[in-house]
Amino acid sequence: MNKKAKGFLNEFKEFISRGSVMDLAVGMIIGAAFTAIVNALVNNILNPIIGLLVGGIQFSEWKIPLGADSAIDIGAFINAVITFLITAFVIFLIVKALNSLHRKPEPAPEKAPRLCPYCKSEIADDATRCPHCTSILTDGAEEKNEK
Repeated sequence: MNKKAKGFLNEFKEFISRGSVMDLAVGMIIGAAFTAIVNALVNNILNPIIGLLVGGIQFSEWKIPLGADSAIDIGAFINAVITFLITAFVIFLIVKALNSLHRKPEPAPEKAPRLCPYCKSEIADDATRCPHCTSILTDGAEEKNEK
């Protein structure tokens, strides 16, 4: 085996051994099982109910004959569309729930810094004297009374 082929095989082996490939495989298996459940729900429960509501029509019986031995199975297509819509809706709900679990709360907005009314330097919220200009700071009530 040449050097390129060995490098390619080693790269492929590394790719296969990653955890994400196994996650994908598990997801595919669960997806197939979920599809079987949704197909059973649509074919055995929803379609008969929809058929009764529409007037006793069974979608599985809808066919357009093309000749002696062939036909277009419209009912199977309608069943597939219903199955797809239900599957897509359930997946949407699952993703929406997972996103709401992982959503982080927004941080509180930062408070504007307190400024000395005399030198306009930034000072601590609990300061009583400005560390820059040494002015005595008031809570603002005296300043309002002076005006």
